[in-house]
Amino acid sequence: MKSANLLKPYLAENRVYIAAGFICLIGVDLLQLFLPRIIRQVIDDLTGFNTDLKGLSVYALYITGIALMIGIFRHGWLCCFIGMSRRVEEGLRNQFFGHIQTLSASYFGKMKTGDLMAHATNDMQQIRLATGIGIVMIIDTVFLGTAAIAFMAFINVRLTLYALIPMPLIVLVSRFFGRKIHNISGQVQASFSNLTEIVRERFAGIRIIKAYNREPDSLAAFTTASQDYVSENLKLARISGSFSPMITFLSNLSLATILYFGGTQTVVSEITPGEFVAFSSYLGLLTWPMTSIGSVTNTIQRGKASLDRIHAIMETCPEIADRPDACPVHTLKEHIVFENVSFFYPSDKSGGDSQISAIPALSEISIKVEPGMTLGIIGPPGAGKTTLLGLIPRFYDVSQGRILIGGRDIRELRLHDLRSLISFMPQEPFLFAGTIRENITFSKDRSNDSELIKAAESANLYDTVKSFPDGFETVVGEKGVILSGGQKQRIALARALMRNSPVLLLDDPVSQVDAETGNSIIHTIRDIARTRTVVIVSHRISAVEFADQIITLKQGRITEYGSPAELMQDDTYYARTFHIQKIEEELNAF
Repeated sequence: MKSANLLKPYLAENRVYIAAGFICLIGVDLLQLFLPRIIRQVIDDLTGFNTDLKGLSVYALYITGIALMIGIFRHGWLCCFIGMSRRVEEGLRNQFFGHIQTLSASYFGKMKTGDLMAHATNDMQQIRLATGIGIVMIIDTVFLGTAAIAFMAFINVRLTLYALIPMPLIVLVSRFFGRKIHNISGQVQASFSNLTEIVRERFAGIRIIKAYNREPDSLAAFTTASQDYVSENLKLARISGSFSPMITFLSNLSLATILYFGGTQTVVSEITPGEFVAFSSYLGLLTWPMTSIGSVTNTIQRGKASLDRIHAIMETCPEIADRPDACPVHTLKEHIVFENVSFFYPSDKSGGDSQISAIPALSEISIKVEPGMTLGIIGPPGAGKTTLLGLIPRFYDVSQGRILIGGRDIRELRLHDLRSLISFMPQEPFLFAGTIRENITFSKDRSNDSELIKAAESANLYDTVKSFPDGFETVVGEKGVILSGGQKQRIALARALMRNSPVLLLDDPVSQVDAETGNSIIHTIRDIARTRTVVIVSHRISAVEFADQIITLKQGRITEYGSPAELMQDDTYYARTFHIQKIEEELNAF
C-alpha cells in the first residue's frame, strides 16, 4: 500500500519507543499467561488437600507480584505507544500542512477549505488511533492469541482443536466486513469534510446571512449536511454493530464447546479440575483477541481510509514549481517582456477532470516593461487585468507564449527568488487575525519601528493607526473584521510598501478609499515609482495618469497602448473614461 509509505519515516523516528512499548506489551501478555498456571496449581492442591494457609499465602503473593508487574508494564506500553502515535500525528500533520502550502493557486480554486480542514483534523485523528491503539491491538491479538493457543494445547490438544472450530469463520467474517468498513469509512470522512466546509462558510459569511435574513436557509443547509454525516455514521455503526456481535457469538461457541467437552473430560478424570479451570482461563484470554478482531478491523480500516485520503493530497504535485535546472536571480533590473502571452483558466467538468476553459482570459499579450518604468493597466471589469498581474509572480503559468526577464523565461528562474523580488498588493486585501503591526510587517523578516511608521505614512494610514487606543498593537480580528474596507486596503498597501522590492505590483490600490485619501496614496506611489518598476491596475484614471505607459485591456486583448498624452489624442477608452471621471469628481466636489 503506497499510502503506508507516508508513515514509514515517522515510525522509523520512533523505533525506540515502539521497541520499548513492544517489550512492555509482550511482558504484560506473558505475565497474564502465567496467572492461569498458578490458579491451576492452587485448585489442584486444594482439591487434593495438598496445601495449607502458608501455601495459599505464597500463591497470593505470587499473584499480587504479577499483578503489580502487569500494572508497571501496562503503564510503559501506554506511554510508549500512545506517545508515539501523537508524535506520528504531529509529524504527518506538519508534512501535510507544508505540502499544502506548495500547491498552486489553481488547486485551491478546486478544493474546498473545509475539506482540507477535515483532512488536517479528523483524518489525522483516525490515523493516530490506527498507529497507536491499533498497533497495540494487533500485537496483543496476534501474540496473546497465539500464546494462549499454545498453552491450551500444552494442557490438552484435542480440547484445543474443539475450541478453534469457529476460527475459520471468524477470519472469513473479518475479511468480508473489513472491506465494507473501509469503504464506508471513506464516505464518513467525505461527509465530515462537507459538514466542516458548510460550517466554515456560514460563519465566515454570517454578516451577509444576517443582512438578508437567510438564517433559516443557512440552518437548513447545515441540517442537511449534518443529517448526511449522521446517516453515513449510522451505516458504519450498522456494519460494526453486526460485525462485533457476530464475532462475540462465534467466540462464545468456543466457550460452550469447552464447557461440554472439557467438563466431560474432568468428570472422567482425563484432566484435573485445575487444568480445566486453567484451560478456561486461557480460553478467556483467547476470547479477547477473538472478540477484538472487530474493533481492530474497524480502527485499522478507518485509519487506512483516512491515510488514503491524505496520501491522495500528498501525491498532488504543484503546477507551479521550480524546474530541476532553475536559475537563481538576485535582482530585477532587466526588462520584463510579455511575448505573445495567452492564458486559459482551468475549469472543472463533471467527473473531476480539470479541463481548459474554451474562452481565454488573455490573448496574444505583447508588452515591454523597462526597469524603473511605471505601467498602468485599465479596462472594464473582467478584461483580464488581475490575471495579467498574477502571471508576473507566477501565481499561474502562461498557457501560450512567454514572460521574459532579462531575456530569460521566468519559468527558468527560481520561484522563491522571483517572488522575493516582487511586492504584491491584491485587489481584495486579506488581513490575518493578528495586530496591525503583524499584518504590515508580514512581508518582511526583520523590521524596525521607523520602517513600520514610514510604510504606514506612505499608505496614508499612520493617522488612522494613532487614533486607535492600542495603535499598531490593535488586533484587527478575522480578516480585519473591525476595520473598514479602506483601512484594510491601506494596511495591505503598507504591507507591500514595507518590502522594498524592485518590482511593485498594485491591483486597484485606491478602489476602497475616498478621493482625498486616494490622491495622497497616488502621490506616494508616484514618488516610489522613481526608484522601482511599478505595474498598477486601476479603474480610476487618476491612479495611472502619471504612468510612463498605459495599456487598455478588453476581453483579454490589448486594445490601446501608449503614454497618457498619446491616448488622450484619440477617442479611446482611456480618453472617454478620463473625461467621465473628471466630470464625476467635479460634481462630487459641490
